[in-house]
Amino acid sequence: MNEEQDHRDEDPQDGDQEGARNTARRAGRDWPVSPPAAAERAFGLLVEPPAPLALDGRVVGHGLPARHIPLDERRRLLLRGPVSYAAKDACWHQLVDHARSWGPAWVVAAVGMALPALTRMAGRLSAGHGRLAEDIEAEMLAAFLAGLRGADLAGPAPYVRLCWMGWRAGLAVRHAEEPVEVAETADPGGRTPARPYGHPDLILGRAVALGVITAEQRELIEATRLDRVLIEDIAARRGMAAPVLRMRRVRGEHKLIRALERGDLDPDSAAVLARQRRRATARPIARPAAGGVRPARRAPARAGQPVSETAGVRPA
Repeated sequence: MNEEQDHRDEDPQDGDQEGARNTARRAGRDWPVSPPAAAERAFGLLVEPPAPLALDGRVVGHGLPARHIPLDERRRLLLRGPVSYAAKDACWHQLVDHARSWGPAWVVAAVGMALPALTRMAGRLSAGHGRLAEDIEAEMLAAFLAGLRGADLAGPAPYVRLCWMGWRAGLAVRHAEEPVEVAETADPGGRTPARPYGHPDLILGRAVALGVITAEQRELIEATRLDRVLIEDIAARRGMAAPVLRMRRVRGEHKLIRALERGDLDPDSAAVLARQRRRATARPIARPAAGGVRPARRAPARAGQPVSETAGVRPA
């Protein structure tokens, strides 16, 4: 069997259509109901030997193995291997191009490559909203596919942008189902939202605005905790030691936890603290004294020059 038969990405028209037909034939009657589980099953069938769907590492470059790499191996490599941002972006740009040009098998492949992140995000959105779990998952996948088909994904991090399209769609499902409480009488005051006081990005933004954490700590927390970027990759790009950045992140997280426990990052409390900080740093404005006597500005006395007790007082 020659190399063109071994690797379907070299003969996209015939191989991909055959792969899609084989996927449908082998699905059977026990096809999963959950959208992510169904996508994972389809992805698993596409990467089965002897002819797994693969990308050519020689085309991608950026230090990846110079051979055809099956997509399940490529997924493990991107998730756990020491792969640079440039390699991840090149991989995903090639996946997007194949999905738009080579047919359904590569669309399934792109979804399968993103499933670990999408599943984790769906789990976070579904926490406490179990009855909405399937709707959240379905809308996330639909938004991901819409972006895969038509969004402008040129530039860095196409994978991250596609996943956040899915996140926003899932979040919209949850917000649409949340009941809106209408008070019987007008309430002039606002309502304190339930913890954790909004999206993580908003919490981190308040923390920076109030001086709880630094902008660098926010960037580290967002990149490593929310976007799952390896701190070793960030350290390599900055030319720093990973333990140094890790310690800075830990200090910021401890401060963030204490601020959350005190309630300082509640939007109402944050606004009050911000106003108090502005008042404390603002310069006091001189006002006229009682009886119409206004204190005037005085030039500083020179060394050895006596200062009159009435200097600087102007009669009304």
